[in-house]
Amino acid sequence: MFHATKVNSSILIDISQLRVGMYIQLDVGWMHHPFPVSSFRVASAEQIATLRELGLTEVRYVPKKSDPDQRELVPAAWSVPAMDAPSVSGLEAATSAAGADAEAQRRRELLEAQNRALALCDQRFGEATRAYQALERVATEHPDQARAKGDALVSGCVAEFLENGDSVIRLLSEGVGERNALHPINVMVISLLLGRALGVKGAELHGLGVAALIHDLGKLKLPPNLRQPTPSMIPIERTRYETHVGESVAFAMRMGLPDAVITAIARHHEMVDGSGFPLRLSGPDLGRCGQVLALVNRYDRMCNPAQGVDALTPHEALSVIFAQLKAKFDSVVLGAFIRMMGVYPPGSIVQLVNDRYAIVASVNSSRPLRPKVIVHDSRIPKEEAPILDLETVPELGIRRSLKPAQLPRDALDYLSPRQRICYFFERAVSASPAEEASA
Repeated sequence: MFHATKVNSSILIDISQLRVGMYIQLDVGWMHHPFPVSSFRVASAEQIATLRELGLTEVRYVPKKSDPDQRELVPAAWSVPAMDAPSVSGLEAATSAAGADAEAQRRRELLEAQNRALALCDQRFGEATRAYQALERVATEHPDQARAKGDALVSGCVAEFLENGDSVIRLLSEGVGERNALHPINVMVISLLLGRALGVKGAELHGLGVAALIHDLGKLKLPPNLRQPTPSMIPIERTRYETHVGESVAFAMRMGLPDAVITAIARHHEMVDGSGFPLRLSGPDLGRCGQVLALVNRYDRMCNPAQGVDALTPHEALSVIFAQLKAKFDSVVLGAFIRMMGVYPPGSIVQLVNDRYAIVASVNSSRPLRPKVIVHDSRIPKEEAPILDLETVPELGIRRSLKPAQLPRDALDYLSPRQRICYFFERAVSASPAEEASA
């Protein structure tokens, strides 16, 4: 017999009446079921079987959130069939099989789309790092060629994300790109996106990209052991390290770059509070492009220091900047940066409110607290783990950020946190109906 009780917009139904496509709410705590959320659309026969194995006799069904073909079902549709009609179990099996096939196809399509997007980002980032290396090789002897290579690289990136419309920052695969070019490409990508978010356009945006790309070119004039600052540096070494700013400016001048580009490079270590170098400028003296470059450069170095053991997670770096270093950066630029990167930037390791572990894959500035994440789920092979958009699952939020060392071993292996954080940009699109794909 059909058993139903109205509770707000939900109906309590017998477990035998459960169908693929129904949206359900589990009236048990998260510790008593294996799903990442307690409210979701039933996507497969396997999920129905799991619910039965939990010993549940009833589940709460929400018609308005269910698939269209499951919204109008009435008790008569679940009445006991005539003797010569197919059995209820037979109908269930047929419905479940069809639903499982559809779900399998949907998941395959989702994963293929995700993998294509990531592979494209990886490919373009790798190409950008190789282009930067080519620029480095000719910078000393052929500055005109170096300028042409830099202009071409930045122009390609600007054209691409302008064509994309809204773009989001995407975490890349581990080991992508040429290692010694990761920092300039990271800084260029983030600076371009942040500049655009601040309303920088046209030639000024292009100039910001070029400045970000070659801001550290002067380090070619330093011995390798002095190219990154360390706490153990003695004063004479620190002074020598700081000369890379002037050397980068000299490269830019030989390349015949515009004054605005040279100025931004000269100020990429200056701070709004006057604590930077080499001139200890402050406030508006940095200029908008100098302010952007100073912030992005600092953020990337915190995430990707010379000594990997000192690396902060993206969330930690953003938190330190906001809580301890806020006075060093322009408030408008910092606010735009936080909105763009999200409270949990790509690469952050997080624990969800249901205690599941996840890694942030991408963030849209319109939803800084609800990024897209890959959730640890031992029932799904990690190479098939779909991306879950937290915007589509209001009841599933982020509880806290974690260091990789705080993860259990199985979650650490599954999520594979990056030793070096690399970013590129991709088109911001609405996710396909995959909000429960990892359930």
